Amino acid sequence: MNTSLDVTRTSRKMLSQILKGYTLAQLNAIPEGHNNNLIWNIAHIVVVQQMLVYKLSGLPMNISDTLVEKYKKGTKPEQDATQAEVDEIYNLLMETIDQTEIDMNNNSFVNYQEYPTSTGFVLKNAKDAMFFNSFHEGIHIGAILGIRKFI
Repeated sequence: MNTSLDVTRTSRKMLSQILKGYTLAQLNAIPEGHNNNLIWNIAHIVVVQQMLVYKLSGLPMNISDTLVEKYKKGTKPEQDATQAEVDEIYNLLMETIDQTEIDMNNNSFVNYQEYPTSTGFVLKNAKDAMFFNSFHEGIHIGAILGIRKFI
């Protein structure tokens, strides 16, 4: 499990640099031909990890319901993120993974509701969810790198 967490931390460090390297207007900009923006992709990554690992384990997520509703699968930017929201997401990038590591080490993820992903891969436990999460984050980092070219 340490490798999965290390890969996620590497991803999150990259995302943290992106959050710090762009203005609020740039983070909220939706380039022509795209459905979302930099901040949506980054927040979506945080939300999905929490849903895949915590929610499907029947545990409370470490994020607000407001973030979940705004950035879960099937959403798109409906309004610009505020600087306060960007700051919150920035902090959650690492905090959520640090807490996941603590909870994994404490064997907190004992009940898991099997979940077939949209790719057809079936998650059977939190460990599967973290491995799949790395794949998911990679997809969105690719989208982020594409969006950056247009802002």
